[in-house]
Amino acid sequence: MRGRTRVVTDSRPPAVHPPPDDGPLLSVSGLSREFGQVPVIEGIDLQVGWGEAVAVTGPNGSGKTTLLRCVVGTDRPSAGAVELCGRPLREHEPDTRRRIAAVLDDVEFFADLSIAEHLALLLAAHGAAAPDEQARALLAEASLADAADQLPATLSSGQRRRLALLTCFARPRVLVVLDEPEQRLDRAGRAWLASRLVQEKELGHGVLIATHDSELTKTVADRVLELSRKVSC
Repeated sequence: MRGRTRVVTDSRPPAVHPPPDDGPLLSVSGLSREFGQVPVIEGIDLQVGWGEAVAVTGPNGSGKTTLLRCVVGTDRPSAGAVELCGRPLREHEPDTRRRIAAVLDDVEFFADLSIAEHLALLLAAHGAAAPDEQARALLAEASLADAADQLPATLSSGQRRRLALLTCFARPRVLVVLDEPEQRLDRAGRAWLASRLVQEKELGHGVLIATHDSELTKTVADRVLELSRKVSC
């Protein structure tokens, strides 16, 4: 009887290594954002090291989402600076887009593609080898293998949230930025998320999350930034 060989695809990217100067991966200094005359965040100082996670906590309306938007470059701070890998962060630059993977809002999916096809297309667009196999591996990791051939509209709210997070993990990255990623996840989903973020740290990636989940914070975060009018971390 002739044996069969099965190729197992690891959905994780290779580990990254910090540059020789060993500076922080992300550095935020004196960051402020005003809307009109109303300050939302003021004077925030924050660093995220290679292989480190920082959780941003605070009540609704404290500016967590605004901070993350300024960090990834989709919003412009009123004052202060954001540096990624020792250089000013400019959202439009290809290097920035290759280094940051973020999920800050609900993700739009291709309505006529299965969720496996959607992830495979995203992986292929970023030059991944064997995108179909990697897509299936990611779906299996998030307990979505049985839904691989379904359209996004047929998924439950929690399944759609897992798929949205997978689009982040399908991208090139050294920094993962997530806004309340625990939303709509059940207990098993939150456990998977925590495990995945710990893996990101083990790969040398930085992690910055805004969250209300104390258990996720305890499991993943090395430091916590609780927002107030004048904060540093």
